[in-house]
Amino acid sequence: MHQVTVGIGPLTRDEIVAVARNGAAVALSAEAEAEICRSRTVVEALAADAEPHYGVSTGFGALATRHIPVELRGDLQRSLVRSHAAGSGPEVEREVVRALMLLRLRTLATGRTGVRLETARAYAAVLGAGITPMVREYGSLGCSGDLAPLAQCALAVMGEGRVRDARGVPRPAAEALAVAGIEPIVLAEKEGLALINGTDGMLGMLVLACHDLRRVLRAADVAAAMSVEALLGTDAVFAADLQALHPHPGQADAAANLRALLAGSAIMDSHRGPECTRVQDAYSLRCAPQVHGAARDTVEHAELVASRELASAIDNPVITPDGRVESNGNFHGAPLGYVLDFLAIAAADVASISERRADRFLDVARSHGLPAFLADDPGVDSGHMIAQYTAAAIVSELKRLATPASVDSIPSSAMQEDHVSMGWSAGRELRRAVDGLTRVVAIELLTAARGLDLRRPLAPAPATAAVRDGLRAAVAGPGPDRHLDPEIDAAVAYVASGGAVAAAESVTGPLR
Repeated sequence: MHQVTVGIGPLTRDEIVAVARNGAAVALSAEAEAEICRSRTVVEALAADAEPHYGVSTGFGALATRHIPVELRGDLQRSLVRSHAAGSGPEVEREVVRALMLLRLRTLATGRTGVRLETARAYAAVLGAGITPMVREYGSLGCSGDLAPLAQCALAVMGEGRVRDARGVPRPAAEALAVAGIEPIVLAEKEGLALINGTDGMLGMLVLACHDLRRVLRAADVAAAMSVEALLGTDAVFAADLQALHPHPGQADAAANLRALLAGSAIMDSHRGPECTRVQDAYSLRCAPQVHGAARDTVEHAELVASRELASAIDNPVITPDGRVESNGNFHGAPLGYVLDFLAIAAADVASISERRADRFLDVARSHGLPAFLADDPGVDSGHMIAQYTAAAIVSELKRLATPASVDSIPSSAMQEDHVSMGWSAGRELRRAVDGLTRVVAIELLTAARGLDLRRPLAPAPATAAVRDGLRAAVAGPGPDRHLDPEIDAAVAYVASGGAVAAAESVTGPLR
């Protein structure tokens, strides 16, 4: 996808990922341009009105009672952006900034904000040129939207502040715009407010997280299947009729994946029949579909919320389709904050059950015949002992990140904004949680692959064998202790890139 057209309707998840992560260019549709021009006439009529109108001829927030004379209204908009570009801390990732700018442009394209056409086109041009404003980690309370991050983007389009160019080199915004042939915008009535009053940062982080979680949860099914197999577990509990007694759709999908991944396993066949004395497995093996499935259903709910937000036009005040200018509270990020927190909880729990499965491989009392810590020469070698420490440390961190940010409202703006969503903070935590989950699943996969190798001459299922073999292209099989950092990194890349799932699907067909 080389270019995404922004119209008056919602963008898709794939379009957002294409622009945010893959650098696709952006263009406005003719319908969007017409709607932008139509609503701008409303703002210009209000600007000439003797009556004060919020965002057009008044101050903002707790200062909204001051009527601003015509000759100061350009200063008002520029001062708004400059004063609100007050972030601090590390730079926010390029993909988050691009998602934020794209989603703000999408709201501008609805015609509900009253900006000029040249302002919307400037946002499209900056995205197309690969220019990324330097947005800082801290500054948004999630109400009135993501003010500081959006203001830092607006400041750059004004030709102020600093950006990274298409090569990632930091430079002054004015210089980067000039090189790209983009004229800095000079804000007119209401435009500063329209550019900063949105929930676009938290929404962008939600869309990207849902995209990544879909892939990681399938990889978690792959790792779980390898663990069940290498730990001589049973697949009987994954039977469709048993799963149907608890009819959650995510659980059904996870169980179906486990059945497909374990089909044809000689390791599984080796301990079937009446001579097998094991009645049931530990919860981390037996309940994988229930936990992975609940996480899937949480993603499904989060994507429903995201779809509603993507169909929204967030601004205050807003230009209604019949030409009214109305104040509102749609910028409050509560719907986003809740599901961002909910996903962080799900990520922490899936990581927790994954780490417990990996840990079982290392204990001779629970691994059913595997060497201690999967070591080549236990005592001389430590095997995967400390890989489990790493997974445990990450899981502990994810539990802390799962503490909901959305319940931690803190008042601001002289108590005018006395209840806020903290949705931006929830999004920042979720990004770290998705990364941590990916790493824990990768460590389980790395450990389970070694367990499968140690079951030789018994052969794993064709699907799990394909996953193991794909990993072996970068990570050697069992042997004396080696430097584990590079092997963990290779496994993380294998999971994060979708390579592990693709290897499994080369046998099973598409996983659910």
